[in-house]
Amino acid sequence: MGVKDIFGGENFLTTRLDKAIGWARKYSIFQYPFVTACCGMEFMSTAASHHDIDRFGAGLPRFSPRQADVLMVVGTINHKMAPILRRVYEQMCEPKWVVAFGVCTCTGGFYDNYAVVQGIDTIIPVDVYIPGCPPRPETVLNGLMLLQEKIEKGKQVY
Repeated sequence: MGVKDIFGGENFLTTRLDKAIGWARKYSIFQYPFVTACCGMEFMSTAASHHDIDRFGAGLPRFSPRQADVLMVVGTINHKMAPILRRVYEQMCEPKWVVAFGVCTCTGGFYDNYAVVQGIDTIIPVDVYIPGCPPRPETVLNGLMLLQEKIEKGKQVY
């Protein structure tokens, strides 16, 4: 038996629990911004009114890894910072995702030397790469939508 609507008909809503949880997680992204370099300005511009990352459900940054589920690594990571980045990642609760923001984070960029990590995927697993030096806000929003797709279609643990 269904629920009566205002027009006298019956409406049924059926779904799988995985789909409902995936949909809810997709629009409730709490990000931990790990900002270290010049890409931070472009990262901040995505929260401005022109681009408005909040309409995707990702507007509230959390500055505690225990309250965040997406680690946004923005900028150059050197080997001295790598253990700190790893510790922040390990302190995050499951499920957790990582976004590499900018070419220096993804591949080391033009810093081809002994001090800079040549891609953070050598330290922690990365879910979405956002290329560019610095990446445009539109590219950031595109990367966020790719992450939302991955979250929604992924296996939901509850």
